[in-house]
Amino acid sequence: MKEKLDNKINQIEEVIEVNNLTKDYGEGRGIFNITFSLHKGETLGFVGANGAGKTTTLRNIMGFLKPDGGSVKIHGLDSWEDSEKTKKYIGYVPGEIAFPDLKSGTVFLKSQAEFLNVTDMTKANEIIEKLQLDPTANLKRMSKGMKQKTALVEALFSDPEIIILDEPTTGLDPLMRVAFLELIKKEKEAGKSIIISSHLYEELEKVCDRVALIDCGKIVNIIDMNELHNRDWADFKIEFYDKKDYKDFNKLRYKIIRKQPEYNQVTVNIEKKNIPNLFKDLTMFNVKFISEIKFTLEKHFNEVISNLKTKKEEKNDK
Repeated sequence: MKEKLDNKINQIEEVIEVNNLTKDYGEGRGIFNITFSLHKGETLGFVGANGAGKTTTLRNIMGFLKPDGGSVKIHGLDSWEDSEKTKKYIGYVPGEIAFPDLKSGTVFLKSQAEFLNVTDMTKANEIIEKLQLDPTANLKRMSKGMKQKTALVEALFSDPEIIILDEPTTGLDPLMRVAFLELIKKEKEAGKSIIISSHLYEELEKVCDRVALIDCGKIVNIIDMNELHNRDWADFKIEFYDKKDYKDFNKLRYKIIRKQPEYNQVTVNIEKKNIPNLFKDLTMFNVKFISEIKFTLEKHFNEVISNLKTKKEEKNDK
């Protein structure tokens, strides 16, 4: 199944190709040998701790930084050497927003429209309404959330082919985050190619096709969301009414990944094809409840990080 999926992806046009990208700030800071591709119509997420290298990667893609090694190609153009050309394809929201000294958001958006030769502001007005933005407010006096909304409008209203967003929901309240995700889903349906950097796993899980984990300046894992959602294994938490049933169930040959004897609870990891056997066996016990534990993106990456730490400790012990 995975091989077929990989073959299908390889047949899709690569909009951005990042090969062995390195930007070394010294003392282990920066990004090192970053390699990935963004395919046409794909939404790719980046997640990682502060300082892991997410923003540096995106700034290299934008052509704001000259790499120390490797390259970024956008439609075959070098993001650094051909930055003036590559930027025309991209709508971008930076992690740190700095607006020019203009009177209001309206003036700023109009100036950007003139610069980008956008004469139809219909899409801009739709996004403004969706995000409940008052663009007449003074740019410098806007709250962080208002600035974020204005930056999102500016990034999307010109209908760019590629959208790059660095922590785009910072400063947005929960309702506006939902509105933002709806906007991104709409752009995705329109065939846009999108990169989103975020520390919020749930956001990435809702909109991304793939998500990359960056740790210490390196991509340590990329997960296909279809694989995450269609795993062959599942986790179930089971609670029994009495201690005897709890103990007797533990004698069965199930893979128990957590025991909570104080609550008569166990968590089992089981192949999905064997779930009917589990439910059949449970008819022999007085079960208080059983619930499936959703395997989330956060849990997947926590396992990846835990395994990396274990390997590192084992290596240091040798």
